[in-house]
Amino acid sequence: MAKHVVVISLDALGFSDVKNRLQFLPNLAALINRGTWVRKVQGVYPSVTYPSHTSIITGTYPKKHGIIDATLKQTERISPDWFWYAKQIKVPTVYDLAREAGLTTAAFLWPVTAGAKINWHIAEIFPNRIWTNQYLTSFKASTPLFLLGMERKYGHLRRGIQQPELDQFVTAVAADTLINHRPNLTLIHLVDLDAHRHRYGVRSQQAIDALDRLDQHVGTLVAATKKANIFDETDFMVVGDHYQMNVDQMIHLNMCFEAMGWLQGTNNGRVRRNWQVLAKHVDGASYIYIKDGTLLDVVRHTIKTVPGIRLIIEHAELVELGADPQASLMVEAADGYYFTDETHRPAIVEEVTNDMLLAGEPDRYKATHGYLPTHADYATTAIFAGPDIKAQQRLDLDVDLTDEGPTMAAMLGLKFTNSIDGHVISEIFK
Repeated sequence: MAKHVVVISLDALGFSDVKNRLQFLPNLAALINRGTWVRKVQGVYPSVTYPSHTSIITGTYPKKHGIIDATLKQTERISPDWFWYAKQIKVPTVYDLAREAGLTTAAFLWPVTAGAKINWHIAEIFPNRIWTNQYLTSFKASTPLFLLGMERKYGHLRRGIQQPELDQFVTAVAADTLINHRPNLTLIHLVDLDAHRHRYGVRSQQAIDALDRLDQHVGTLVAATKKANIFDETDFMVVGDHYQMNVDQMIHLNMCFEAMGWLQGTNNGRVRRNWQVLAKHVDGASYIYIKDGTLLDVVRHTIKTVPGIRLIIEHAELVELGADPQASLMVEAADGYYFTDETHRPAIVEEVTNDMLLAGEPDRYKATHGYLPTHADYATTAIFAGPDIKAQQRLDLDVDLTDEGPTMAAMLGLKFTNSIDGHVISEIFK
């Protein structure tokens, strides 16, 4: 199989993006022409970035790999910690398999890799305590000397974590690494499209511009393999992790639970630790945790009275879907709605205003994700190209994100030995 695999994750890329704008995306079009486009790929539940990327890299659903959310259940913190660290993943990853096989690896802002044993690595992590800063936090979570060298070389390209500058930095660093180190496995996570969809909407001009920039980044990375003289022995994967949906209403379920006496809000709008019933949002859906099982029926009835609720998913079904087995229920928002964990808001259901967006308030969106992956027009997509991949092939298959990890491993001649949920997408190979 290929000596090199380059995986490019375009956060929030949907099937609709490629279907509707392929004529304006020359680099993605070139890969499709040279390889196989698996047109629709179903996400995992909840369909947010951290569980999704961990399912991609492990071939398992969140209930098995353990990354069931983006953030931890730190109810009193205004800014909870994220699932940043590789040690939080409960199953092997493709980069673990590669290392064990003696192959070299690189990763750039790939979620849940902080502290991972990766040869050339810049982790996705940010400082979440007042006594630290971005540089020190990244330095400890990444490959230290490598990070230092890349910051010296390309740090001028970025402006903190603002987009599109951050993706420009990541692309430059990844291209440099491909040229000078030629890793066997390279993982790249680009977030420009996701960021602009959150702020401006799914089909906004800003999102279209971001998609065009991502296509240019793909071209830069392909060109880097040519400059490194490894293009002819490199398989490429360009994948999305979820799509997004436009929203304009927030649902603050914890306010409803506070009114029932099941929790206490804090002065900063969070929740005290002595809760009995808790909503933990994943944007378009929300986990419901209930400590006293006798409250289940009344909690369910209470949730049904809240506007904007599309569906209540029972425990057995949410486990079947692959979500957190510790949750009692899952709640799905109706179109145009999403959830927060906040208390002390003006109303349980609240409109997202332009003033909120302009002020940069956290969790204020014009579009978001997290919904059931079976939702209409919500599929993501995957493009494969390289010496091992059939050319000019477009496939409509029954696949989801868990199939991408075993397929990635197969490209390197590797195989998971543990029990996984996905399978190799064998139809793409020659």
